[in-house]
Amino acid sequence: MKIVVALGGNALLKRGEPMTAQNQAANIRVAAEQLAKIKSNNELVISHGNGPQVGLLALQHAAYYAQDAKIEPYPLDILVSQTVGMIGYMLQQELTNLIPQHPTQTFVTQVIVDKHDPAFTKPSKPIGQVYSQAEAEKLAAEKGWTVMADGQYFRRAVPSPKPVGVTGIEAVKALLAQDQIVICGGGGGVPSFRNEKGELQGVEAVVDKDLATAVISENLNADLFIIATDVDAVCVDFQKPTQRKIAKGSPEALEALASEFAPGSMGPKVQAVINFVKATGKDAAIGSLAQIQDIVAGKAGTRVTKCVEGVEFY
Repeated sequence: MKIVVALGGNALLKRGEPMTAQNQAANIRVAAEQLAKIKSNNELVISHGNGPQVGLLALQHAAYYAQDAKIEPYPLDILVSQTVGMIGYMLQQELTNLIPQHPTQTFVTQVIVDKHDPAFTKPSKPIGQVYSQAEAEKLAAEKGWTVMADGQYFRRAVPSPKPVGVTGIEAVKALLAQDQIVICGGGGGVPSFRNEKGELQGVEAVVDKDLATAVISENLNADLFIIATDVDAVCVDFQKPTQRKIAKGSPEALEALASEFAPGSMGPKVQAVINFVKATGKDAAIGSLAQIQDIVAGKAGTRVTKCVEGVEFY
């Protein structure tokens, strides 16, 4: 099969964990070990999140350029491309060490957005480190940030326009034809739009990684799109006594349950798999990276498919 896996940010850095190179390397090593298990006899494409990393770079740039108010910090599109190089390098190195017979390549992928997307006026994507509510509100007042809840913590929120296209797909296909592993769409891709001359131009935003990977999966005609995260399955009544895990569901049935899924976390993931299944008729799944072999086999995670009606629970 041609499998596309979107690695959640927690596969790279756990919530509340210090953003050190050592912690990131240790988490990436574990992720690579799991991904290597599903490469045999499959074509494999990997994307990854970058929320903590791009937020850290933004803070570092802001601190450096605060010394000279006449110089503006680098915009988010350039910071996203920097994280792609950093994370892609570490993941590529681990996969190359694990399965050297299958070369791994990393792409800086430009994802096309609509520059008039209303999301630019409503920041909704959490980036950077986590804060207590008091710390977040203080920083919002000092720096003019928008902040939002992310689980039990708070984080900075930035615009997140919807992806409508992607560049470089033919190059990815060519590498897959040579049995190489491809890392692309990292951090949701570098947000770009085409100006009046048809030229690509970056934009100050961060694209949701899962929605962008759904677009990449569709363009690659993937057989299976997996969002690998830190939960076993999609749940209804999440963290309530009545919580239930979804085993299978049609895209229409999951759409009907949209209010169950938090906008800043599970919501975009569910929407991404719905988009892919509706567009292609192929299956998608959400589940734990630790169970990725069983997810591929249809024995774990939440499978979104047109082969069922309604929702089936574990």
